Amino acid sequence: MFQVQFITHFTKDITYLDSVRIALEGGCRWIQLRMKHASTDEVRAAAAEALKLCRQYGAVLILDDRVELVRQCGADGVHLGLTDMPVAEARKILPKGQYIIGGTANTLDDIRLHAASGADYIGCGPFRFTTTKDKDKLAPTLGLNGYRQITEGMHREGITLPTVGIGGVTPEDIPALAAAGLDGIAISGSILRAEDPVAQMRRVMETAASAVH
Repeated sequence: MFQVQFITHFTKDITYLDSVRIALEGGCRWIQLRMKHASTDEVRAAAAEALKLCRQYGAVLILDDRVELVRQCGADGVHLGLTDMPVAEARKILPKGQYIIGGTANTLDDIRLHAASGADYIGCGPFRFTTTKDKDKLAPTLGLNGYRQITEGMHREGITLPTVGIGGVTPEDIPALAAAGLDGIAISGSILRAEDPVAQMRRVMETAASAVH
């Protein structure tokens, strides 16, 4: 099954927690709470509310970066960027089989490292330019050809970690990304910018359900 992960974001009208509700109401069952510039206390408070919502809907809650808060908040795991705590270090704190750890990757080398370090899945990107990330921290965009090269390399080397495309992904990209060998997508801004975000999330889920991987 082609997986859909939702990464929280905000607009002038939508809060982080509103974005969690939108994704859940639209059928998404994997939420990553990403509040990059918030304080630890702000993330802890938001995570407590997000967890209640996720449990209500039977969804997974992943915290972005905040390894130290995962156990405190009762979250299911953490997603780590290339400049966050290394996956191997996080795995010492969050045991395999008890907590999910995802790692961001831009190259096959990144994926090899995460696989050896005990990651459970890969967030691979960016697919294209995205406005939801700091411009000075963007890695080179991969596009469909970049994804094909990476997934083919993983196949050759026997690396079987689920790999989701991230960065500027829209619902219309799903068939091509599935055909390129990805196992899912992570989506954010294109949901919140829609005229009806809940309906847009539903469309994404329906498209993903019919995607041929």
